[in-house]
Amino acid sequence: MANRFSDAIKLYSEILGQGYVSTELYYNIANAYFRTGQTARAILYYNRALAINPEDEDIRHNLQIAESLTKDKIESVPEFFLYKWLRSLRNMLGCTAWTVISIIMLAAVLAMGITFLLAERYTVRKWTFFGMLAAAMLFATATGFAAAQRDAMINHSQAIVMTSGAPVKSSPDNSATDLFILNEGTKVRVSREHNSWYEIVIADGRKGWIRSSSIEEI
Repeated sequence: MANRFSDAIKLYSEILGQGYVSTELYYNIANAYFRTGQTARAILYYNRALAINPEDEDIRHNLQIAESLTKDKIESVPEFFLYKWLRSLRNMLGCTAWTVISIIMLAAVLAMGITFLLAERYTVRKWTFFGMLAAAMLFATATGFAAAQRDAMINHSQAIVMTSGAPVKSSPDNSATDLFILNEGTKVRVSREHNSWYEIVIADGRKGWIRSSSIEEI
């Protein structure tokens, strides 16, 4: 059984090496890595799949299972409820879906704008005006969500720790003080780079410098 999943990893890696990218490809290779006990790599590819298709519940479920097996249990800094709600709403659809909604809303704005200009009855003009305002707000929201989803797909500011017992230091120097230790599978945010070091921030707000070879960008 293990050999079968190892063969699948080789096959999927070859496909990735040819430049192909898709939710299914990332999801399948993540499952194969998970089956072979390579949890950190599974988490990495589940996150890559989720960046393309954030509304996929299967990916989220498997990612949660993989993350539950990591050694580092870091409590996140409490998030403002409105921002959390907006992010959850944004993640209901992917970049393409939000773009389609944005185009539809723009067409609705234009159609109601023409109707407003041509209509002679006051009632029609009033309702098309309010409808145009509502469609314009939805257009702006959908456009913003589409841009945010696209940024999440191409922005590599998040990474996964790929080595166990990786020291996070106070400065980008081997002789610097160790602030804390991270284990494989932990997600971090990269804030800046210096030579072969990355400054990272973890979920509870702590930050420090880690060797670039210890993490892999999502």
